[in-house]
Amino acid sequence: MSGHDHESRIKELLGRMTVDEKLGQLQQLAWAWDTGPGGADTEAAEAAARKGLLGSVLNVVGAEAGNALQRIAVEESRLGIPLVFGLDVIHGYHTTFPIPLAQAAAFDPAVTETDGEVSAREARSNGTHWTFSPMMDVTHEPRWGRIAESTGEDPYLTTCYAVAKVRGYQGADLTAPDRIAACAKHFVAYGGAEGGRDYNTVDVSEQRLRNLYLPPFRAAIDAGAATVMAAFNTINGVPAHANPHTLTGILKESWGFDGVVVSDWTGVQELIAHGNAAGEAEAARRALTAGVDMEMVSTTFVDHGRALLASGALSAERLDDAVARVLRLKLRLGLFERPYVEESAALTAPTADSRAAAREVAGRCMVLLKNDDGVLPLDAPALRSLAVVGPFADSGDLLGTWVLPGAPAAVPVLHSLREALPDTDITHAPGVSAEGFDATGIPEAVAAAEAADAVIVVVGEPPAFSGEAAVRSELGLPGAQEQLITAVAATGKPCVVVLVGGRPLTIGGWANSVSAILMAWHPGIEAGPAIADVLTGTVTPGGKLPVTFPRAVGQVPLYYNHERTGRPYNPATPDVKYVSKYLDLDHGPEFAFGHGLSYTTFTLGDPLLSRERIGARELRAGATVEVAVLVRNTGDREGDEVAQLYVQDPAASITQPVRRLRGFRRIRLAAGEEREVRFTLAADDIGYWTNDPAGVFTVEPGEIHIHTGNSSQTRARRTLLIT
Repeated sequence: MSGHDHESRIKELLGRMTVDEKLGQLQQLAWAWDTGPGGADTEAAEAAARKGLLGSVLNVVGAEAGNALQRIAVEESRLGIPLVFGLDVIHGYHTTFPIPLAQAAAFDPAVTETDGEVSAREARSNGTHWTFSPMMDVTHEPRWGRIAESTGEDPYLTTCYAVAKVRGYQGADLTAPDRIAACAKHFVAYGGAEGGRDYNTVDVSEQRLRNLYLPPFRAAIDAGAATVMAAFNTINGVPAHANPHTLTGILKESWGFDGVVVSDWTGVQELIAHGNAAGEAEAARRALTAGVDMEMVSTTFVDHGRALLASGALSAERLDDAVARVLRLKLRLGLFERPYVEESAALTAPTADSRAAAREVAGRCMVLLKNDDGVLPLDAPALRSLAVVGPFADSGDLLGTWVLPGAPAAVPVLHSLREALPDTDITHAPGVSAEGFDATGIPEAVAAAEAADAVIVVVGEPPAFSGEAAVRSELGLPGAQEQLITAVAATGKPCVVVLVGGRPLTIGGWANSVSAILMAWHPGIEAGPAIADVLTGTVTPGGKLPVTFPRAVGQVPLYYNHERTGRPYNPATPDVKYVSKYLDLDHGPEFAFGHGLSYTTFTLGDPLLSRERIGARELRAGATVEVAVLVRNTGDREGDEVAQLYVQDPAASITQPVRRLRGFRRIRLAAGEEREVRFTLAADDIGYWTNDPAGVFTVEPGEIHIHTGNSSQTRARRTLLIT
């Protein structure tokens, strides 16, 4: 059915619907996961569906349950309008991929597109039409638990991943049996929550809103994202669920978004707690008139919509617009033609192919932070014995946050190392638990290390320590894990730490005592095999950090793309007092954005520009500048390198970040191989948005510094003159 046919169908349906049926289309109710129709927890949803007073349900899991509820809506309601089923498919349905922050570390958007494709195929076969993903909240807050769901601190990297995930979920045809509707969330600036506390205040200038937080959303909309979810936070004193500037002015009017804006869980009702609405009727009015189209879980729209219409507080035009958006989503998904799924075709478990994809992705996501004396990869022929210790060494709890019920546990690291190293005597002692300060098991772990040629220590955060409402005030390893590392490292045996977790951690207290550190994140269902692949050299690590690792939590927020100050710290004069620094801490991060080592070495040449001057008007008219950089593998084995391009405007009307990532390319090179990588810079890469609330983008004359290298701390530079 064409877009024109959709609009004709929408108009016809609107003409037949009662006010109550229209309001019902704006209601999304929660299901009870795997509870089928007839259960006490699903009675309200069934009754509303039967009366044609329900538009959507979330958390229906399984083709049988979904079909049963859908039949009630399609076959028993007056108009037979199908329901749309939503679910938090964040990084996998049955096949759990690495968490989104880990995927960002691959610096390869193809990995997240793969996740989206596999997730969509599994989810749609089970009756899910709509995922509340991808999350594209740029954040400078490692204390915030939802950093695990993000792509980190950079808007450009996040933009590239947002587009790829939307493409992976939606493909070219939303009616296809292996595609689902994406949801760009959370709109907007949720990642700026004060103190990293979830749901907290965000106070942000217009220029930072447009330069930092909005670009991934704009790109996702341009890529066809079907829906958008409002954020829990306030934006400059106005809750995002009641913010006409962002929801209507920017999203719907400026960007032309014609899809559904859905609230977050009870987000409309929470306008009362925010102090923005005196009661539910006012909350409904504020959210609807600001631009929210569908209400998740709370019921203020259906409870008060009729009265709001009668009083003139809500216009009939706005109600019809919201309903049209919901109907448009259902038409684009093909639900009117095919409301049910074939239950016999439902995918009920990961396949060999999906596991292989998850394993490959997990390997590409890992970041080698440190590797003294080339202790990694493990020398399998010479490695007679190996101790594998730590609370996560033999754990399947490595899937990360947002895992769906029934998803298989991860394959443990210990099991996979024994498979990968059949001729090595591998001993195991957990030493300590993931939480708590019981250290009585440490002597056993130390003894295992002393008796082995080398030791692998698998430590980190439990998945419950990250994700929604999982905020930490400290960023060190929980419990007695650091004590374990210190004791094992003191044996003098080669000591490799494998870090698992959902955020950057402060590791300065023990980093210098160990030989190597591999950041494995929460790697998903194939955690063990992927970690073993990297440790043994079957896979050469090539990931880079998508987020800064601070030395101490007191530095937070600490991020590479910070703005300049009038008294910047200068490493050449570290003893100068009156500059921006800490008295009790070395300047800068433990590990910088873009950092990541390999088992081989690379050199990157200086950037070469296709032209060294260009007019601002030319750029605004579509002209571009090509940047080339030569990358050479100078080591003795094949490996991946990520060439990175950063720009800096050293003198602008609004102070600009010291660097902004504007290009990256992950390439694989054989030993001794050399390749030229090319980037294209356009107006979007050089200019910036001003503080004008109407949205003004400017490209100013002056110098632009172009940096290329393999981390955000690269020094190679050329100057482009804008005239």
